[in-house]
Amino acid sequence: MFTVLLICGGLVGFYLLMWVTVLQQPKCKSTAKLYGRTVIVTGANTGIGKATALDLAKRGARVILACRDERRAQAAVTDIQRESGNKEVLYMHLDLASLKSVRSFAENFLKKESRLDILINNAGLLVGGKTEDGFGRIFGVNHLGHFLLTILLLERLKECGPSRVVTVSSISHSGGEIDFDCINTHQDLGLGNSTLALLKLYGHSKLCNVLFTHELAKRLKGTNVTCYSLHPGAIKTDICRHIVLWILLLFFADVESGAQTSLYCALQEGIEPLSGRYFSKCAVQNVSAKARDDAVAKKLWEVSERLVGLA
Repeated sequence: MFTVLLICGGLVGFYLLMWVTVLQQPKCKSTAKLYGRTVIVTGANTGIGKATALDLAKRGARVILACRDERRAQAAVTDIQRESGNKEVLYMHLDLASLKSVRSFAENFLKKESRLDILINNAGLLVGGKTEDGFGRIFGVNHLGHFLLTILLLERLKECGPSRVVTVSSISHSGGEIDFDCINTHQDLGLGNSTLALLKLYGHSKLCNVLFTHELAKRLKGTNVTCYSLHPGAIKTDICRHIVLWILLLFFADVESGAQTSLYCALQEGIEPLSGRYFSKCAVQNVSAKARDDAVAKKLWEVSERLVGLA
């Protein structure tokens, strides 16, 4: 019995040490108010996206929840309006697995809304299969859908500058690779449907996010729009609902913590010179050479343009 208690105590101690040294996320300290500003958050019906949208709504922003599931999104709108006291929170349908839906969302938004000050590309998934357009689902949703959405909304962002594009990536980008032969042959970042294969595909897609932001910053030079990618931390979100990683959830932080670096990149004053960089724990971070490779970032942009029909 004593041995069991000793082991349990050791595990609790280890967990607390991990929480203090690794898992705990610093808070975004910006006091910015957003009255009169409009923000889009993709995947905002749950998890980090919902926590991000709630914080922005509390600051007075008009917040668009860009989501696929109408029932869950409308429930999130109700929750956020109640908790924030802000009625300027609404749902607009967006399915990132459909380029037609992305175009429809952009057209609808540009017709109905006069401003766009912050675009937060938050949605992400970790499931196999294909998109409506035949791309690998992880590749299509995590990268291509957000790529097209951002491009279609760029002029409005420029008109309303200073404005920002924030793309939620992951530390898993460090294990990612971009295989252009696989993209051209299979319209995907890799092959396989095992849990390990899906985790690898996820890492590849998150590298796409970092490289996209790197290239976007170059193309936005001379404008009033800046962009940032980020790692939110190890967070308990619905993204793990399709894979067996439940034991690891003990070591994941809550969604409010996960939203802090997104909020930092969206709101923090003075980070404009860091456009194109990657952030974690509310601070800029250095990335490996492959995550800031100019040639690969440019090629990925050009290939993405062709795949989404912009080239």
